[in-house]
Amino acid sequence: MKLAAVDIGSNTLLLLVVEVASGGLLARRDECRFGRLGQGLDRSGRLAPEAIERSLAILRDYRAMLDQEGVARLAVVGTQALREADNAGDFLAPAGEILGAPVEVIRGEREAELVFRSVAEALPEVAGGDVVVCDVGGGSTELITGKGGRVSSLVSVPIGAVRLSERHLASDPPTADQARALIGDVDAHLAPLELPGGAALVGTAGTATTLATVEQRLRVWDPERVQGFRISRAAVERQLARYLELTVSDRRRLPGLEPQRADVIAGGVAVLARLMHRLDAPEMIISDRGVRWGLVHELASSS
Repeated sequence: MKLAAVDIGSNTLLLLVVEVASGGLLARRDECRFGRLGQGLDRSGRLAPEAIERSLAILRDYRAMLDQEGVARLAVVGTQALREADNAGDFLAPAGEILGAPVEVIRGEREAELVFRSVAEALPEVAGGDVVVCDVGGGSTELITGKGGRVSSLVSVPIGAVRLSERHLASDPPTADQARALIGDVDAHLAPLELPGGAALVGTAGTATTLATVEQRLRVWDPERVQGFRISRAAVERQLARYLELTVSDRRRLPGLEPQRADVIAGGVAVLARLMHRLDAPEMIISDRGVRWGLVHELASSS
């Protein structure tokens, strides 16, 4: 039996198709497309017509893939952009028709629970101790603390790679004042949060996996070299400094960096760098799992 999940975020739309096997869930298709649904949302409060059309076109492609795979059950969720856009319905109605399944717009807390489940399933030895899991999206960041494989606390913070980059990094490359404003904004959002010291830190989603691929100069995606990769705080800070120095065009040429992330990567990495500073974490463990994996695990457990 094949199960599938679609995760509609502010920057990317993700499709995961898995086959239920005796040894667990085997990925048969894992797709990432850049719809940039949250384009301009921080400024306007609305989804841009061109962002809606881009994202719907991706869903049409995904529907064809689902049909090709013969998927038995499908779960579809939308996150920050769809939580806050005044005109979210302009996207949700046609998206549901295309996919043949309703799009569940989930709260940040539900998003965080799915992320934690994906990490607990993939990295049980890490999730079994004290852990902080950070999922940086395009419009929001989910932070989950866990102990003994269970969630202790979770919070969704309205900062993400697209939102922060559009808000602060207007010049190409950014000015020193813009970089300081970016860091100040992230620090202000992290400051009031109660986060445990000494816990392992796991980073999920595209910003975190990009840190791993750039650090290893991977020109071809290799999940075996990303899942469980450990990156030092110094390396994360070096990458952030480099992104803030380079033009978008120069970033696009960096080995391991998807060109579609080049204009927003600095905003996303700033969140992880400042979180590591806040926790005094010497390293971060990277996981290429996230909401989509949490969803398929849910589907499998209810089958």
